[in-house]
Amino acid sequence: MMRKSKIIIILDTLFSLFMVIGFSFKEYGKLNINNKTILLYIVCILLFWCLLKPIFDILEDIKIKQSHSKKLLIDYFLKHIFPISMIVIISGWVIYIIAYYPTILSNDPSYQILQFFGIDNKYSYYRILLDKDTIITNHHPVFHTLLLGSFSKLGIILGDINKGLFMYSLMQIIILSATLSYTLYFMKTQNLNIIYILLCLIIYTIVPVFPMYAMSPVKDVIYSCLIVLYIIFLYNIIRKVKYLNNVRIIKLMILIILIILFRNNGFYVILLSLPLLLFIKCIDSKKIIMVFMGTIISFFLYNNLFLPYFKITPSSMREVLSIPLQQTARYVLEYGDEVTLEEKRIIDRVLGYETLKQRYNPEKADPVKNEFNYMATSKDIKNYFIIWFKQFCKHPKVYFEATLNNIYGYFYPFDVKWYLYYKYSPILKKYGFNYKYNNLNNLRDELFKIGNQFRYVPILGLFVNIGFNTWMILFMGAYLIYKKKYKYLICFAPSFITLLVCVASPVNTYFRYALPNIFALPTLIAIFVRTISLEKKETCSF
Repeated sequence: MMRKSKIIIILDTLFSLFMVIGFSFKEYGKLNINNKTILLYIVCILLFWCLLKPIFDILEDIKIKQSHSKKLLIDYFLKHIFPISMIVIISGWVIYIIAYYPTILSNDPSYQILQFFGIDNKYSYYRILLDKDTIITNHHPVFHTLLLGSFSKLGIILGDINKGLFMYSLMQIIILSATLSYTLYFMKTQNLNIIYILLCLIIYTIVPVFPMYAMSPVKDVIYSCLIVLYIIFLYNIIRKVKYLNNVRIIKLMILIILIILFRNNGFYVILLSLPLLLFIKCIDSKKIIMVFMGTIISFFLYNNLFLPYFKITPSSMREVLSIPLQQTARYVLEYGDEVTLEEKRIIDRVLGYETLKQRYNPEKADPVKNEFNYMATSKDIKNYFIIWFKQFCKHPKVYFEATLNNIYGYFYPFDVKWYLYYKYSPILKKYGFNYKYNNLNNLRDELFKIGNQFRYVPILGLFVNIGFNTWMILFMGAYLIYKKKYKYLICFAPSFITLLVCVASPVNTYFRYALPNIFALPTLIAIFVRTISLEKKETCSF
């Protein structure tokens, strides 16, 4: 009982704190402790305690039993769950596929296409290029840039870039629908209730997030699919003794390499999650070490031999400095009169001091870091961090406020922004490419309205709520700790790491950064329910 109470108190306290933090920054733009926020904290503490305790009690009694369907239609569906699910899902997406032909091309993939064709663009000035004739950089994953660019080039060869972009969309539609269908097949193998499986199928089919991102060629879509498959792979390794035969080792290596190729931070997801399998007693540690070392070697060769050989410039240091750069910008905004001339000179060498105050956006670091001086030397960076630390010692509160203001939406269920891509980017048009939508403007407008309003639908709308998603994952993790099912926390590790990536990201509540967790939530719930319902004592443990 004491163990349960301690875990509930920790969850309750954290949730209530972030509710106050989120409300405070949304209402006042800063951390404001007043009668209203204190009252909110007390109400949240009491309300969440009253909710958590009975939920824990209910979960104690969950049991999964083998179900035997007597309905022919359900039985047929379960027998052919993968192909039927794909057909149903794609059928539900058809109207979006038609409306958003050839693809929903936003700014980032537009710049990637420019890079592929060697056209000078803003990413050419984020680093000193290794070769001025090689415009492609690793700011966006090179593999995804080449893939998207190749489809674009194929379209041009066929007479219209839109044909190539649509072929990319079709590929992505197949990958996403197949991944979602596979999660339903996985749920069936774990004897999940047919009602839950059908509910997930309905969600995959009608929730606008899925078709609209299926039609959006951002790197995060395929990457998110790979993360879902990785989570299922981790679960199977944990649950099944001797699961890792030679064929599955090769499959796991391919999956890991693709994760790394489709997103630069994918390496850190693998680096921080895969070694956790070594703590499970019955898993062959030699095989895990072999896969892990293969990952490290592949990553090293790719970044230190392959990319330099083709004169591809690595991503800028600024991409990992969103937190300190935002802190400096807010400091200058609030305490600019205390900044000495020497400090201004040092900051200016890195960030461009004169416009720093005007560029500061409390929920988006891009305007600040876009002026990061790519010519800054290591000495300039070192001097900047000396000043950064001195200013932190003077006014630590402003640093905490800068960070919280840039991340609170990932924990605050009442903040929803930067949600769906809808309007296509005009960037390619400016450079002479004939990318354009079809003439179904009214249909697109209506579908976007539905998609935008879906997040406010009671209960179902929570599925696309980042803050709710975060607390669902944290809650399930906490309950697994309570039940001492520690090894299954490894399945949640990719989602925990993704959350940390969101915290370190330049934008608050940016939906596509949280996309891996959104896509993975139904599968994680299935793993969670299956895990806590296991009746027999497990032989394979930490």
